[in-house]
Amino acid sequence: MNQIPINRVILIVMDSVGVGGAPDAELYNDEGTNTVGNIVANFSNLKLPNLCKLGLGKIIDDLKYDGELMGTYGTAKEVSLGKDTTSGHWEIAGSPVKHAFPMYPEGFPSEIIDSFEKQIKTFIIGNIPASGTTIINELGDEHIKTGYPIVYTSGDSVFQLAAHEGIIPIEKLYEYCAIARELLQGEHAVGRVIARPFIGKSGNYERTANRKDFSIKPFQPTVLDHILQAGKSVKAVGKISDTYAGQGITHSVKTISNTDGVKKTIEYIKNPFDGLIFTNLVDFDTLYGHRRDVEGYANALMEFDAEIPNIVKAMSDTDVLIITADHGNDPTAPGSDHTREQVPILVYGKSIQKGIDIGSRDSFADIGATIADILNVVAPSFGQSFLREIAI
Repeated sequence: MNQIPINRVILIVMDSVGVGGAPDAELYNDEGTNTVGNIVANFSNLKLPNLCKLGLGKIIDDLKYDGELMGTYGTAKEVSLGKDTTSGHWEIAGSPVKHAFPMYPEGFPSEIIDSFEKQIKTFIIGNIPASGTTIINELGDEHIKTGYPIVYTSGDSVFQLAAHEGIIPIEKLYEYCAIARELLQGEHAVGRVIARPFIGKSGNYERTANRKDFSIKPFQPTVLDHILQAGKSVKAVGKISDTYAGQGITHSVKTISNTDGVKKTIEYIKNPFDGLIFTNLVDFDTLYGHRRDVEGYANALMEFDAEIPNIVKAMSDTDVLIITADHGNDPTAPGSDHTREQVPILVYGKSIQKGIDIGSRDSFADIGATIADILNVVAPSFGQSFLREIAI
């Protein structure tokens, strides 16, 4: 292996862009789900030339790509118990979730809600599983009338708190969420407490970009921690810092859209440093997956595909790009929850061979192990590097 020195990894998580084939999908009632594959089958105009060149066309047969490859490719299974943001991202970084986070399909127990109401000094409404875009329109008017925040959950381990920005100011909503995070510990330690502010009028409420996640910290050190310990930087784009509760992050910027996320990623790329750029593009999941919007999801994939040449152009010879996902959210599946799927691994760089198939990896954690190997830092305790299989 005559490896070109690599100073930096750009890791982009296409939130929820699964590729099917999870061997344990039936345990999650997700047999047959395949986010990308089923979009291809249901949206004939889907064209993803750049993702196909990176290797996605070899993972999804229905994309029918037989052209030249510029990247190397494979898939990964999830070993964590769950199919959400927290379990997916933590496992990518080398810290699988071995004990499932609690979920509340019938809402939160009275002892939690009573204590929460006492601490925030107001009542709540809701306390049911729901789609976020649905519940604000169902309960928005009552919220406006009473001033009571809306509590809801979903098929993930989340405590979500929605409020109109004109009724409960953003900072007050964040304060409420911080209180909930302190409260939800031990047996009730949900993966995330999420602030879900919205605006608008009756019949036309919409969520804003002021979402904020209050996660618990990873249970063990991740590759992010090891990168920092080696004196390098970890620059986070989007909800990454929130997902790791700020642990292992040196710099962070929020985003308002996938396009904004790509723009801010490129800005970081153009600023030389050693370490990791870690980006989450959440629109695939929140705007299209949960809403079961096949056309919207397809268009979002094509918009991101069109940005890939701009990312590649900004990269130096000592950069490596890895594109992956954290779970699935098949817009053709019933319900509105995430789907248990394998995720793609697409790798590109001047130091990376073209057209290598790394197969189906046993864990998302192989990505974190490979990043540690690339950056020559201590590897996480879980995961196997595939660098030797793909490096020039």
